[in-house]
Amino acid sequence: MLTKTPRIPGLDGRKMSKSYGNTITLSESDDDIRKKTKVMVTDPARKRRTDPGNPDVCPVYDWHKLFSSPETLKWSAEGCRTAGIGCIECKAKMADHLIEWIAPIRERRVAYEKHPARVLEVIDSGSAKAREVAKVTMKRVREAVFGWDKKRKQVSGA
Repeated sequence: MLTKTPRIPGLDGRKMSKSYGNTITLSESDDDIRKKTKVMVTDPARKRRTDPGNPDVCPVYDWHKLFSSPETLKWSAEGCRTAGIGCIECKAKMADHLIEWIAPIRERRVAYEKHPARVLEVIDSGSAKAREVAKVTMKRVREAVFGWDKKRKQVSGA
């Protein structure tokens, strides 16, 4: 994979899936995001706040890799390994960064919800562009597979 984290683990540590009910959607409120991140699973070997953890097996750390700054990522890893921070603190910090990351997406979504006609214009415009590209591509495909242009010229006598 080309990302820092090849897959985003779900809230329960399994693969994220709507059918598992372990997701955070882009449309979630800040409060819902905080509630959901509070129940995320962490390093299973870290039972107490004073136990050092292993961020490499912690799903919350995977989320930090995606949404947090390098400084916060370092803080999280070092704090986990030394038991300098607890999982609750780590989750709260990650939730802050996730909310910050989602904010512009949420703003654009609200703007599009207020202007559904604009959404249709964008879709129509994109569809027209795609049709033009597809037309050229299909002409090349037909020529390569069937030799349509050659056959037309043969039939028309040109």
